Amino acid sequence: MRLIRKCPRDGAYTLHEKCPTCGAETKPAHPPRFSPVDRMVKYRILARRGKVC
Repeated sequence: MRLIRKCPRDGAYTLHEKCPTCGAETKPAHPPRFSPVDRMVKYRILARRGKVC
């Protein structure tokens, strides 16, 4: 199963690793799954905010 991806440069949606219109690398269009028992969530939040622990 292939998931839909989004180009950060022009906002196009595709199934490919590279955008067919501009050639940039695409990123997954959906956020990662949430788990209430995730032990690493604290570190991910700090990394997203740009703080080093």
